[in-house]
Amino acid sequence: MPNVSGKVVLITGGARGIGAETARELAERGAKLALVGLEPEELAKVTAELGEGHFWAEADVTDPDSLQAAVDAATAKFGRIDAAIANAGIAPLGSVRESDPRGFLKTIDVNVNGVFHTARAVMPELAASKGYLLVVSSLSAFAPIGGMAAYTASKAASEAFASALRMEVLHLGVSVGSAHPSWIDTDLVREVAGDLETFTEMRKRLPWPMRAITTPDACARAFANAIERRKRRVYVPRGVMLMHWLRNLPGSALVELFMRRQLIKLIPQLEQEVRDLGRCMSERNQKLNA
Repeated sequence: MPNVSGKVVLITGGARGIGAETARELAERGAKLALVGLEPEELAKVTAELGEGHFWAEADVTDPDSLQAAVDAATAKFGRIDAAIANAGIAPLGSVRESDPRGFLKTIDVNVNGVFHTARAVMPELAASKGYLLVVSSLSAFAPIGGMAAYTASKAASEAFASALRMEVLHLGVSVGSAHPSWIDTDLVREVAGDLETFTEMRKRLPWPMRAITTPDACARAFANAIERRKRRVYVPRGVMLMHWLRNLPGSALVELFMRRQLIKLIPQLEQEVRDLGRCMSERNQKLNA
């Protein structure tokens, strides 16, 4: 696709954050959007903002039947799907030692199983259009951070899934890419920062580009460009590419030595903050994923 004008793009997690902002960017470039997510009021609001000719459907990416119904409805409306972004994701709070097991399991369900269900549901349409799938992974896939074990594991898994799927669908003419944003100024990041002061302190002490914060609109432009160019990798900001090349460095003894004193102090603080909150996710995500 040299451009996305007239193309149909389905986005999971399209109600807010990166998903909603990417929808706005793609709509400005002439694409038709099919937004999928758990918040019908927000989905309807974003879809109305995009203008005439767009579509939304309430669906849970952890429920394959629900997701398939949304994909089928989008296909019935537009006649095809040219690209999809597996964007829906959550992040739990706390360390492994102090975490609620339900938070870990839900994170894997949304961030890994949800990507699988999305890819499987849209693949017949992408095969028909020789389209493109973008899997939203993270910088965290190759730059692990203490206090984010569940999120890191899920995003590493989604990256590996995208790489394997890319080889599986070559013969179909389908391209698959993975996106690796760092911290994006979205509701997800702001909610965690609002709940946990230690989270913000830890992020500030990370080396660049692991501490960089990017605006949602900059991330949306990168995702839209990736769809137009069928990119294999997307880094937001571009400096994240360096961490991919040096992916063994963040988990090395050298970086552990650099972070050791800070982690010894900050991880117990993080654990106490999570205990005080009495929940394993942000308040909004706890309600959505109950």
